[in-house]
Amino acid sequence: MIAIYLLIFIFGLLIGSFLNVVIYRLPREMSVVRPRSSCTNCGKQIKWYQNIPVFSYLILRGKCGECDVKIGIKYPLVELLVGIFALLLFPFDIPILNITHLDLFKFIVEFSIACVFLAHFIIDIEHQLLPDKLNLYLLAVVAPYAFLSFPPHYWVIGGLVGFLGPYLVTLLFLKLRGVVGLGGGDIKLFGILGILLGPVGVINTIFMSSLAGSVIGLLLIATKKMNKDTALAFGPYILVVAAVQIFFPEVFELINPFGFN
Repeated sequence: MIAIYLLIFIFGLLIGSFLNVVIYRLPREMSVVRPRSSCTNCGKQIKWYQNIPVFSYLILRGKCGECDVKIGIKYPLVELLVGIFALLLFPFDIPILNITHLDLFKFIVEFSIACVFLAHFIIDIEHQLLPDKLNLYLLAVVAPYAFLSFPPHYWVIGGLVGFLGPYLVTLLFLKLRGVVGLGGGDIKLFGILGILLGPVGVINTIFMSSLAGSVIGLLLIATKKMNKDTALAFGPYILVVAAVQIFFPEVFELINPFGFN
């Protein structure tokens, strides 16, 4: 059994290493496949033994093997987090010989959601962007799962509410104030979450993330960490609320002030 845990953890580390590539390259409109990974400072191609998740970072003491520039701690942390995601989400409670295709499908869906959420979270904080390619991948994973798991009205109405609600509010805000209040990536993400969470679930996501964003935004303004004209990345609030809804529904029920169910 220990060997299975180790294999799943290594699988997560490898996906985490690839996710680092996605996080760095997608906002810069670079291919996530080619060229091979290289140092962002000196441009030297990273050798395979310098690219082993977490371990290479420790062996190299957090520096490039060629130019000695420091490598951000973010890279091994992402790899470790994804490894932990794999361990937490894999169905170890089911005997390995009894794991069905449905169990594996659910694991792939949940693991993919966790990875996309993490990538979206970091990219939005660093670039204020939720890339369409990540949203499309999320849709490709979520749509079949919702189709197989819920009745049509659940995911159809949920998707419409999730997309059209924020879109119409943003359009109204633009007409009244001449400013885009919500990015296209946020709106698309809400639509995809509506397919997964249904109409009531996505309404909860919209209200709770808006509340969290407003409270934290006001606190930042009050403490002069930002001013009222500073753009605030809204994606992280959507992602945190949705993550609690998906992975910790019992916790969400306790903190949900709107009482929608």
